Amino acid sequence: MDNQPKFTPVADITYNHAVAELEEIIRKMQSDALDIDLLATYTRRATELLAECRRRLTATDEELKSIIG
Repeated sequence: MDNQPKFTPVADITYNHAVAELEEIIRKMQSDALDIDLLATYTRRATELLAECRRRLTATDEELKSIIG
């Protein structure tokens, strides 16, 4: 039973790709199109994507503050 999705590591994708992937996961969950057997897998992936997006936003914010300041 290898129906597990293959994900690109979050460090290897762009911010926009991460956001788009998060939006797709949310759409699947809201439409009940997500196989219940994969719910935990997609929840973990969404958590990873959110953490990476936050990390990048924080890094960008700090860089901008240092440039402006």
